[in-house]
Amino acid sequence: MFLTPQPLTTDSSIGAGRVALAFEYDGRGFHGWQYQKSGVRSVQGELTHAVSKVADHPVELVCAGRTDAGVHASYQIAHFETPSVRNPRSWVMGINTSLPSDIAVHWAGNGVGDFHARFSATYRRYRYVIYNHPVRPGILSGQVSWTFRPLDVGVMNQAAQFLRGEHDFSSFRAAGCQSRSPIRFLEAINVTRKGKFVVIDVQANAFLHHMVRNIAGALMAVGSGQQQPEWIREILESRDRTVAGVTAPPHGLYLVDVGYPAEFPIPAAQCGPGFVAPWFSDADNRPRPPTHIHRKQR
Repeated sequence: MFLTPQPLTTDSSIGAGRVALAFEYDGRGFHGWQYQKSGVRSVQGELTHAVSKVADHPVELVCAGRTDAGVHASYQIAHFETPSVRNPRSWVMGINTSLPSDIAVHWAGNGVGDFHARFSATYRRYRYVIYNHPVRPGILSGQVSWTFRPLDVGVMNQAAQFLRGEHDFSSFRAAGCQSRSPIRFLEAINVTRKGKFVVIDVQANAFLHHMVRNIAGALMAVGSGQQQPEWIREILESRDRTVAGVTAPPHGLYLVDVGYPAEFPIPAAQCGPGFVAPWFSDADNRPRPPTHIHRKQR
């Protein structure tokens, strides 16, 4: 999960203020990150319960980026407020003791200064993993997307470059997206093939609801020959969601990195997920320093 090891020490104090957590989860069993009043299982609900037990009081968690039902995270950041003080090992091991097997906390530290898991973040990075084979996967079912149509990653990557830069991404946002602005700065996007797998690696200052999955669906239409690469530019310029095609399934999507300014000592990610990381070079798995910094206003 991290570029450098993060030892679980007992010789330092964490708490009496804002505490940050780094964790991962398998999204298959969750109705997304956000707590659901209906009682449907959520990442926030499970993690809040576990953290509250260790803190010995109710807590409210704020995460770097909310994920949808079925979406995974190999690197996610959240924070909470507490008067309690524990050492790093007690926070991490104590929380994990009360968590289900599909969530694991790997690090806890003080949120220094005005650190905020969401508003201090300068970028988010996702990887969308597609199993491209005539026969659907068995073992990786629910962990990758799948299409039987052969995908040309060359034309997919060519088409993806139309999305780079600052644009109005209305064509790629969900109808129920609650963001006040559709403007986002897409820092980088690359499409590569690793054997039977195709990986879309994308980084932006922030993402709209369903934005990555809608981009993935459109690029798959290009890669399968149903559309030409220029179609992506036409979609973008139309600012019309109805012309962008289908939304790709959630289970191929992974939040793999969240970036923060150096003033906040959040450990840097080694981008995953674990089964994908070995396919890429060390440089590919390292955080990409953003060229465009735009912090959200609180």
